[in-house]
Amino acid sequence: MSNQATAPPATPAAPQAVSDDRLLRRSLLSRLLARPELGALAGAIAVWIFFAIVAGGGFLTIGGTAAYLVVAAELGILAVPVSLLMIAGEFDLSIGTMIAASGMVIALLAGQYGLPIWVAIGAAAAFALVVGFLNGLVVVWTRLPSFIVTLGTQFILAGVTIGSTRLLTGLTNIGHLDAAPGFASAQRIFATKLGGSFSVSILWWLAIVALATWVLLRTRFGNWIFGAGGSADAARNLGVPVSRVKVVLFMSTALSAWLVATIEAMTFTNSDVLRGTGREFEAIIATVIGGTLLTGGYGSAVGPALGALIFGMVQQGIVIAGVDSDWYKAFLGVMLILAVVLNNFIRRRVGERR
Repeated sequence: MSNQATAPPATPAAPQAVSDDRLLRRSLLSRLLARPELGALAGAIAVWIFFAIVAGGGFLTIGGTAAYLVVAAELGILAVPVSLLMIAGEFDLSIGTMIAASGMVIALLAGQYGLPIWVAIGAAAAFALVVGFLNGLVVVWTRLPSFIVTLGTQFILAGVTIGSTRLLTGLTNIGHLDAAPGFASAQRIFATKLGGSFSVSILWWLAIVALATWVLLRTRFGNWIFGAGGSADAARNLGVPVSRVKVVLFMSTALSAWLVATIEAMTFTNSDVLRGTGREFEAIIATVIGGTLLTGGYGSAVGPALGALIFGMVQQGIVIAGVDSDWYKAFLGVMLILAVVLNNFIRRRVGERR
């Protein structure tokens, strides 16, 4: 009887390594495809290349770059909070008229009645927060669709802004804000030029994107936002304060409109009752292009920022290229439809890979 142990047969390792590599590559691809902003990133690159060729050197200059970035920044300031609200399953159609209303609060207090500009800016911020709070409160208490509630707010704000401004001043545009005490310091914060070309609004935009991304991905409140939009009842059962989350998000969209109104008032030294008209739809389109679902529960902060960048490049690229600006809205409509189709395709592919 032999005492020699019999060695077990060797197991080939190479096929397992190959299998692991394939699983790793598939997992990485699935994660990339699952990112909401993937389509917007591809679209932004394609639009930049298109106008770099069609519009020539003017698009690539510092002046051309600054022109489309300032458009993107103001829209992005609106679109990022709108995206967070849409992830939570709600809409805010009142932010366009909120821009006009906040701007006129600043103009009336500082331009018409001579109060310090910082008092006027603070009063406008408080006004925006109150309106946002009321929007959220009505939505969560009545369970009415936010589309209807904020559409009503849109008309109320538009009527009150125009009516009260004409009643008090007989005008629809109030200027000379640069004569208000403290204007120079406010202009440095909200409307200064960096390097002589780039608006400080770009820094506001990037800061908001960074803050919103951190909130969504690194905080409990971010988890609550996704939960509120994915399944509000299930989220409530898990202890998520869905109503509070939505009220806070409505306040954030109103505050973003105040910030845009302040930037424009400090830039142009005036405010107009029609300023901001239609911006709510542009913000929603930028958000959808950025990959946020209209049904809620899915989206990001980076995607809407890229969607806003696409808007800026298209708007200024058309001007620089000498194309008739009447085609601008047609291009936006096409982009919206293509973005929804692309996002649906990506989600189906991710579902198949799972």
